[in-house]
Amino acid sequence: MNTFNTDDLNIVYEDNQILVVVKPQNLPVCEDESGDVDLLSLLKQYIAKKYDKPGDAFLGLVHRLDRPTGGVMVFARNSKSAARLSQSIQEGELEKKYLAVTVGIPKQSRNVLKNALYKDAAKNEVYCVPLATEGAKLAILEYHTIAEKAGHALVDIKLITGRSHQARVQMANIGTPLYGDQKYGKGKSPASANLSLWAYELRFPHPVTKDIMVFRVMPPLEEIPWKAFDIENILAIIK
Repeated sequence: MNTFNTDDLNIVYEDNQILVVVKPQNLPVCEDESGDVDLLSLLKQYIAKKYDKPGDAFLGLVHRLDRPTGGVMVFARNSKSAARLSQSIQEGELEKKYLAVTVGIPKQSRNVLKNALYKDAAKNEVYCVPLATEGAKLAILEYHTIAEKAGHALVDIKLITGRSHQARVQMANIGTPLYGDQKYGKGKSPASANLSLWAYELRFPHPVTKDIMVFRVMPPLEEIPWKAFDIENILAIIK
């Protein structure tokens, strides 16, 4: 059972249309079979208290992050904004960028990975399979290595598609699993390590004003393996 509460919320931006927040690692985005506290419920509690809204406050979940992944997310404050944000996602206008640390150095410093992924829901595990496999979905990501240190690489990842466990599975498939990934990089990181996958940038048109909103949040820079890299200075020169 996790111990997160509303005091742990890190609200980056809010107006009457959207709420932008940093999701902590190991906190589920929404209610799941674990029964643990989830981010959506905590944010609804926050809204109900701050704006004195009786009952179940509305908050639209328009995209997700896996439980072990941390980083920036946007939620909709009303149904109209939820619909417009969902449309932005469908039209490729909402862009998410991730930082990750790999175990090993990718052979190609920059590449586009295309794989067919199949999810075994019973095991909550995803596999690279032939494209013709029934139930498989095409997954595409772009990555480039931006720093290397002691057999590890700091990589910038842009997901073109949004498949479950996508970055973890595709990076492991090329021989460089993510540091801290106990599911797809078994035995290659300390068992206590958090997954080194962080949604550091979110860019999308505001659902009402249409202004391009850009949010960047740092991973936990004091933790291994992030602290091995000069991430703040690196990101300062990445557009």
